[in-house]
Amino acid sequence: MLSNSEYIVMLNQAASDRQKLADLLNISNEQMSYITNADAGCGLIKYGSSLVPFTNKFPKNTRLYRLMTTKPGEDSANRSR
Repeated sequence: MLSNSEYIVMLNQAASDRQKLADLLNISNEQMSYITNADAGCGLIKYGSSLVPFTNKFPKNTRLYRLMTTKPGEDSANRSR
């Protein structure tokens, strides 16, 4: 299923999954660093034959963050503010 997907977003991956993804999608060791112990909001996008690293840091002190967060403990507590 992954090998014929046009668009894949990869976040932090377990070691066993990283190696399988590297083999399947021809990801270099340097590119693998973006999904190895990656921070929240960081990863690697595969679009067609391109692999693009990304960082999507969102300010936590905004109303929009409080509405969108999916982190346990943050979501329900922050929505009422």
